[in-house]
Amino acid sequence: MGFGKDFVWGAASSAYQIEGHSRLDGGGESVWDAFLRRPGTAADGSDGSVACDAYHRFEEDLDILVRLGIRHYRFSTSWARVDPLGDGNWNPGGLRYYDRVVDACLVRGITPWVTLYHWELPQAAEDRGGWLLLETAQSFGRFAGMMAEHFRGRVNHYFTLNEPQIVLSMGYAQGLHAPGKQYDLPRLVGCWKHLMLAHGLAARAIRRADPTARVGLASTGRLCWPHTPEDRAAATEAAFSMTDGDWMFTHPCGLDAVCFGHVEPEGRRLAALMAEVTAEEWELMHAVPDMIGVNSYNGREIAAGPDGRPVYLPRIPGYPRTALKWPITPEIMEYGCEDLYRRYSLPLYISECGLSCNDHIFLDGGVHDPDRIDFLARYLESLQRGAEKADIRGFFHWSLTDNFEWHSGYGERFGLVYVDYPSQQRILKDSAYWYAGIAK
Repeated sequence: MGFGKDFVWGAASSAYQIEGHSRLDGGGESVWDAFLRRPGTAADGSDGSVACDAYHRFEEDLDILVRLGIRHYRFSTSWARVDPLGDGNWNPGGLRYYDRVVDACLVRGITPWVTLYHWELPQAAEDRGGWLLLETAQSFGRFAGMMAEHFRGRVNHYFTLNEPQIVLSMGYAQGLHAPGKQYDLPRLVGCWKHLMLAHGLAARAIRRADPTARVGLASTGRLCWPHTPEDRAAATEAAFSMTDGDWMFTHPCGLDAVCFGHVEPEGRRLAALMAEVTAEEWELMHAVPDMIGVNSYNGREIAAGPDGRPVYLPRIPGYPRTALKWPITPEIMEYGCEDLYRRYSLPLYISECGLSCNDHIFLDGGVHDPDRIDFLARYLESLQRGAEKADIRGFFHWSLTDNFEWHSGYGERFGLVYVDYPSQQRILKDSAYWYAGIAK
């Protein structure tokens, strides 16, 4: 496919989705522990109290990576497990667990890529006001600095935040994710500001603790592709537009402040609220990452209208989609990555990409998932074309194993590895062997 020999091939996971046992060894309660006690929050009434039992089985999962020849693993460290109250009183048991995970990676020749916030906010911090407060951003900066100091010489790659756009839109606007809030626009902008400040404080703290570490932010948002070459400018405009009603699920929402030190939304109310951000706050947010993580699954096709402005084209009848009914749109890996690189001029890593399939164990004992192989082949071929125009340095499949898929519960399977949850047996899917062959 034309990827260079130094291209990073990896797989990804997150703490709450795989670990289980969040309160063991002194761990604290996260917003997800509390949120999922409410009836109806997960589609199947489940929670992540056991998940994939990675708290006890992480070495088995790392051995699978070795077997596949996948040498890069992106995982998150639960803030609540290490800092139960979000107040800087570290839990030695939580740190010992992540010591074991990191050391187990290194002894196997696997490079750890650590995400410091994949939505595991300590519930105690949420009770104090959560992302409405500057205190939460400051606490996260303290946590990030401590983790970088603790893992100096062992971990060299950090993502500060994973998808702040989803934290805002799903957790604080729609209420479908923890902590289940439905805030108005002024409070949403307040949460956005403190998330961006959290990145700025964390990036500075990591660099102070370990000047050799590379710091990124894993972003997500709308990406588009043009209907014809003449529609290219309109597709780019659509991708980065921030209106009052559609601003949270955009890459500028998460990246403009940290890369440029300002955000220029189109929405009038949004612009007025962001104008209240002080010069000192913009400067603190402005901590340019060393790399951008792109969590990319699907996008939209755009044509230019008579005035040149973007027109969203309707999806064709019977358009291809995943088991989760997400559209399959490989074009975004070429055009979306090119747009992101042109806008931010930073190295890109696809920090998440994959799909949910209706996987099951066949009569022969295998898990055959040709849909996933076809999806990956299409997306990676498009990504290779994007790499001719953008600095794309790696791809992390989401996910390594099937896991607890947030409000969808255990009903969706994204993994290269099938997890039989009653027995916790791991079975490599056909796609795992295919992906291993691509990486090789």
